[in-house]
Amino acid sequence: MADFFSIGRVAEATGCKVPTIRFYEEIGLLPEPERTHGNQRRYVSRHVERLRFVMHARELGLPLGSIRRLIDLSENPTAPCAEADAIAREQLGLVREKIARLRALEAELERVLAACDRGVAQDCAVLQVLSEHETCRHGHGGAAGLGEEPDRDA
Repeated sequence: MADFFSIGRVAEATGCKVPTIRFYEEIGLLPEPERTHGNQRRYVSRHVERLRFVMHARELGLPLGSIRRLIDLSENPTAPCAEADAIAREQLGLVREKIARLRALEAELERVLAACDRGVAQDCAVLQVLSEHETCRHGHGGAAGLGEEPDRDA
């Protein structure tokens, strides 16, 4: 007989929050577990393994749609891994782009701070650049910046 786990125990074992586990079930990344007569979820080790797979993929920044494709591939062990490679290469390209943007932002912040003479607010280089975007030497996309990337293909 299989060992069953409550959603709380799965959350504790994986470090994944309960609402996230439920969300992954809703969108099909995690198979729905059996339920007790009282409608409690009963997870088994394959659920925990899948959840860890999804969490690791998310830590690498993969969007949900790509994770779904990777899960499909993992469930077909004889399939060629070219698609998995393509997904990983695409993500690597995105990470490299983000690193380049971060380096450019770092350089711009260093430039602005170097121009600051630590005087009064009316002469502050930091406040001037923030108020007058055209004085910024880095085209970092305005407010779009580097916030959390939305899932492109969820």
